[in-house]
Amino acid sequence: MKIELFLAQKIRKTKGKTFSSSVITIGVASIAIGVASILISFSVLLGFKDTIKEKLFSMSSHMQVSKITLNQSFEETPFQNSDEFKEILRKNENVASINAIALKSALLKSENEISGVVLKGVDTDYNWNTFNENIIEGRSIAFDTSGYSKEVLISKTQKRLLNVELGDDLLIYFIQNPPRARKVEIVGIYETGIEEIDKSYSIIDLNLIRRINEWKEDEIGHSEIYVHNLQEMDKSIASLYNELPQDLQVHTIIQLMPQFFDWFNLLDRNIIIVIFLIVVVASFNMVSVLLIMIMERTPMIGLLKSIGTENGVIQRIFITNAIQIIIKGLLIGNLVAIVLCLLQDQFHLIPLDPESYYMSYVPISWKWPVFLFVNLGTILVVSIIVSLPTWAILKISPVKALKYKE
Repeated sequence: MKIELFLAQKIRKTKGKTFSSSVITIGVASIAIGVASILISFSVLLGFKDTIKEKLFSMSSHMQVSKITLNQSFEETPFQNSDEFKEILRKNENVASINAIALKSALLKSENEISGVVLKGVDTDYNWNTFNENIIEGRSIAFDTSGYSKEVLISKTQKRLLNVELGDDLLIYFIQNPPRARKVEIVGIYETGIEEIDKSYSIIDLNLIRRINEWKEDEIGHSEIYVHNLQEMDKSIASLYNELPQDLQVHTIIQLMPQFFDWFNLLDRNIIIVIFLIVVVASFNMVSVLLIMIMERTPMIGLLKSIGTENGVIQRIFITNAIQIIIKGLLIGNLVAIVLCLLQDQFHLIPLDPESYYMSYVPISWKWPVFLFVNLGTILVVSIIVSLPTWAILKISPVKALKYKE
């Protein structure tokens, strides 16, 4: 066993009530609390971002292809959903699924209430897998191959505004020239928790919008595209632009809903500031611990110097001790963080106001590479910082140190 490791263990396990033993406990606790705070912060932050992104993607997809137009309303300019167009999308390796969509603004009228909405028309090939988790009552639309389905899927917010229940009938008023109305039945209630979506969108059969707009059977308002890898989305867009007709454009969800992603960036900046402060406090505590240990062991340092021990060896004794304290704090901090995150993930102990946070409880995201990065980063940063006070050993005189009274 190397002399540095042997003496470091002796210092750390010295029997008796020394002041440094209490400080070491505080140092371990500070590292544990700091690491646990960082891991929990990352888990909650990533949980927030992942949950909200999934809700956004469930309604709006990752990318959308639409006709180039100066129209800024929900009245879309149609284009043909031809086999050639779909083949261009499918042959892109990053494209996972495609949905044919049309949007149209309208009024929903119940017996006593009325509410403005954007109708999202979907067809028989619509991929419900990403949306089904949002359905809290009833079912998705059953399509009528002979015409159009007379069913509608509304949000929990619209249900409250219209004062209706599952199975009730609604009148859809299309404000156009001439005005038109259609009667539909409520077959499902959904809730994303995002007020901007829940208040605005209802889902109906795409063929109903085609009938109202007098579109052809293969015309759509836009095409929703889900991708396998979000990191490759820019590359996929560049590839699609080379293949698609010049009158079509591609928008990402970031461009369509920038306010949410600006909020994500703000969260990232805030968490970086918090983590920086936690690391600074933990490092300051470890520097204090090491300085106190050096002061208490001044006679030992003098004795080691008097028998010819090099300064570097003595420095490594205290650095080794500090690293052992850091590792012990990391183990405790990781255990605390994992237990608390697991309890929240399984039992949803901390609730949230859905109107403010878009979800009913604090979400947890398990990203093990983040855990690994936090642990390695903490060891690296704190170890570098705690090496600084060991330079005080160079100024300790063996003669004065041996006369030092504890």
